[in-house]
Amino acid sequence: MMNINSFHLHKNKRVKPRRIYLALLLPLLIGMFSCNLTRNQRVQETAFIFYNVENLFDTIDTPDKNDQEFTPESEKAWNTARYQKKINDLSRVIAAVNEEALPAFIGLAEIENREVLEALAESDFLKDGKFRIAHKESPDRRGIDVALLYNPDVFTYLYHHAFEVTKDYDRRFKTRDILYVKGLIDKKDTLHIFINHWPSRYGGQEKSEPNRLLAASVLRIRTDSILKKNPEADILIAGDFNDEPHNKSISEILEASNDCATVSSSGLYSLFLSLDKQGVGTYNYRGEWNMIDNIIVSAGMLQQEKGELYVHCDSGKILRKDWMMYDNTKIGEKVPNRTYGGNNYFGGISDHLPVYVVLKRK
Repeated sequence: MMNINSFHLHKNKRVKPRRIYLALLLPLLIGMFSCNLTRNQRVQETAFIFYNVENLFDTIDTPDKNDQEFTPESEKAWNTARYQKKINDLSRVIAAVNEEALPAFIGLAEIENREVLEALAESDFLKDGKFRIAHKESPDRRGIDVALLYNPDVFTYLYHHAFEVTKDYDRRFKTRDILYVKGLIDKKDTLHIFINHWPSRYGGQEKSEPNRLLAASVLRIRTDSILKKNPEADILIAGDFNDEPHNKSISEILEASNDCATVSSSGLYSLFLSLDKQGVGTYNYRGEWNMIDNIIVSAGMLQQEKGELYVHCDSGKILRKDWMMYDNTKIGEKVPNRTYGGNNYFGGISDHLPVYVVLKRK
């Protein structure tokens, strides 16, 4: 900063009127004061979005991953132009949550590695968010992972860990880890975040359900350990669960209810069960909507205490814009415009719609 005392005025030189110096210094002082206000201002409202981005792979064949189908030489002919288009399209979707401000948190599923996350964070639509990355390579055979992008001006990162979902009796079983990220909002309020992508329904709902019950059990153990220490802890769980809010894994194992009036003080609350009951969904399978993308919060996040971040009971939203959709004439409605159907390139964005919630401060 400029030090007024460091100016030496020669005794024979004419001293300018004091008001001229004040006029010169006033913009500098105002700028310094404004910066301090901005730096110390607490976040009043920000968004958390979760998005299954449908196979966001780079174009390079990684030897220890089953990613050969996403290379220029494959039948999919996945090349740099297609990759860059997908990055741009995905970032446009994420930015569309709020035209005035980017979300502070972006949970992601079906990403290949840190490199694609960096490309997404540095894209034209998202680069102003200055996003940092929480990610760990998972044991999934196809090489797809979950991750979290976060704005460090809003969220002070403390720690992250990947919890494995494994079967002691079946070493061949491999699926995505559950990513846990702990940090502070405004360097004060602790937020626990879990990003999920549970095992698919391949083979049918009944046959595959035990795999998702296993994932739900792993998650439940972790949330219980947090709530045991602090029943009012702020926990946000998001992901592609491949189960709907009414299914056993969420309704019975996690015990995620949808009644604000009766949710226990240390319980979990599904923000999308009410939409599920209305037949609304994020993924369309053979003409039927499925609410498999979900955000679940702890009861502590529903408490509207003065000065603390909270979410409304009905604040779960699905992001759906016409330019994200494809008019499927076979079923007579619009569905998410996917990138591929088998090896056929459609040029769409993703086969899922993103879900989001706005965190507010009273």
